[in-house]
Amino acid sequence: MENTTSPAKSGLTYGLLFGAIMILEFVVGYVMNIDPQTNPTYGVVISVLNYLVLPLLFIYLGCNNYKTNINSGFISFGQCLKIGVTICVIAGLVSAIFSGVFGMIFPEYFEEVFDKVGKMMVEKNPDMPSEQIEMSISMMKKFSNPAISIPITVLMFAFIGLIWSLIVGAIVKKDRNQSL
Repeated sequence: MENTTSPAKSGLTYGLLFGAIMILEFVVGYVMNIDPQTNPTYGVVISVLNYLVLPLLFIYLGCNNYKTNINSGFISFGQCLKIGVTICVIAGLVSAIFSGVFGMIFPEYFEEVFDKVGKMMVEKNPDMPSEQIEMSISMMKKFSNPAISIPITVLMFAFIGLIWSLIVGAIVKKDRNQSL
């Protein structure tokens, strides 16, 4: 008998966990006053974790969980794609919503970030006209608006989930034997 549990349901738990870890990273950075603008190493570590290590780990765990605990040892390539994209979309949505709410509660945080970026632009390129710096900061402010940042973040994580799911799916898949 076919199992009716959706592969996407299997990804829900891992997506929420992945999103919670990204929120925890953000909160730890905020509390310790570490930001990617003044500490590029922190930015690189967070980026490697959020875009390489954690998606790969959670997609693998989600696919393996579905395969071993829910679907009797079998998982198709399509099911791996569903699970992986679901995990990353949920994680991106959770993280983006948190960031939007955080920005509404603490608007001074993002203003401080924009100020730091402006100062860094002047330091790195002193010949840059102030109009160009202001225009860059203005674009950053537009893209940090939750109405724009949430959909962009979700789409970005959906793409990341798709890429990692293709790789994990090629490794983990185990199709049922087709009988005539």
